[in-house]
Amino acid sequence: MEKLTKLSSIAIAILFSVFITTDVFGGGPWTKAKGKYYFKLSEWSLKFDQHYTDSGLIDPNITTGIYNTFLYAEYGLSDRLTTIFNGSLFSRNVMNNLRSATNNDILVQGDAINAIGDIDLAFKYSLSKPGAQIPIAVSVLLGVPTGVTGKGEFGNLQTGDGEFNQQLQIDIGKGFNFKSNSAYYSAYAAVNNRTKGFSEEFRFGAEFGLGIFNSRLWLSSKLNFIRSFKNGELSEEVNSTSIFANNTEFTSLGVEANLYLTEKIGISANYTSALSGRIIAAAPSYSFGIFIDVN
Repeated sequence: MEKLTKLSSIAIAILFSVFITTDVFGGGPWTKAKGKYYFKLSEWSLKFDQHYTDSGLIDPNITTGIYNTFLYAEYGLSDRLTTIFNGSLFSRNVMNNLRSATNNDILVQGDAINAIGDIDLAFKYSLSKPGAQIPIAVSVLLGVPTGVTGKGEFGNLQTGDGEFNQQLQIDIGKGFNFKSNSAYYSAYAAVNNRTKGFSEEFRFGAEFGLGIFNSRLWLSSKLNFIRSFKNGELSEEVNSTSIFANNTEFTSLGVEANLYLTEKIGISANYTSALSGRIIAAAPSYSFGIFIDVN
């Protein structure tokens, strides 16, 4: 039973590692004009019964899920400085029953918690003047540990990792016309400093977007990478659920569609999956949202 409990703890923490790393990327080097804003309310979900191990192989685990209500917001403090909020307003973390393969008896009782998740606060500053052909921006992100850890009957459910992190990021991109349609590409690189014994991370990625039907529908694809410095103090042998997200690495590919129903209001859908990884869920995530974009 102790081994099964540890397995469920690993599954929960692996799930959380993908949760905190798939929704904070992106945005590109473009800042909002002073007084302009963008808000998106979305539902994000991930359910998986297998994960990438620390050697990159795939192992089974107790079916686990996390379901989040996210609020993402950008507001232009000036034409070159934008403040960003990205937070899980509500998070449900679920672990299904573990049943015997021979007689279907319950070996480990399922569990669930509902709580607020972690919140990211960021400031993005444009190094280039508004309207520059190749904009460049730097960002400072603060990961606030507002989520909970160590909950549930076995203390293995969580909606946050319990650590305060700081990330420094640089973005570069370009907007252009592609066969009479608007398009863009961007790339970023970042270093994420983590506390509480977690290893630091190097993050980088690229994005391509295309606007069709007079830019009413935007289609984009995002490629993200995380590589761990492996310099943390936490050990996987320690019986603590929040430490198993340490040394997470992955390569993920996501596709997204944003449809403007009016000039300012639209809906979005996203599908993201890890192409390879270490200590991360081997299953895709889905999100659907509604947004307001005032330029």
